[in-house]
Amino acid sequence: MNGILENPIFMYLLIFVVFYLFFIRPQLKRSKEEKKFRVEIGKGSNVVMTSGIHGKIVEINEENGTLLLETKAGRIKFERSAISMEMSKKHMNAGVTKK
Repeated sequence: MNGILENPIFMYLLIFVVFYLFFIRPQLKRSKEEKKFRVEIGKGSNVVMTSGIHGKIVEINEENGTLLLETKAGRIKFERSAISMEMSKKHMNAGVTKK
């Protein structure tokens, strides 16, 4: 007797559902959160870039998606997409606990 579990189409569908639930869906959620974080930050926000550079946002240029970051070494221009949400939040939380 052929059961539904022996059907190759069902097995492929099951594999796709598992991949979606465990890999694709969490990545889409994280991507939306990062985009929201980058839109919400503004002048005066302390951030950490994906390269590890820490600084304070001095100026935001909405036209070309760049921002001017002030560090102890000077001012540097970055793409807005280079801000690391994860590292910035860790840095913000570490600053709150130290005070």
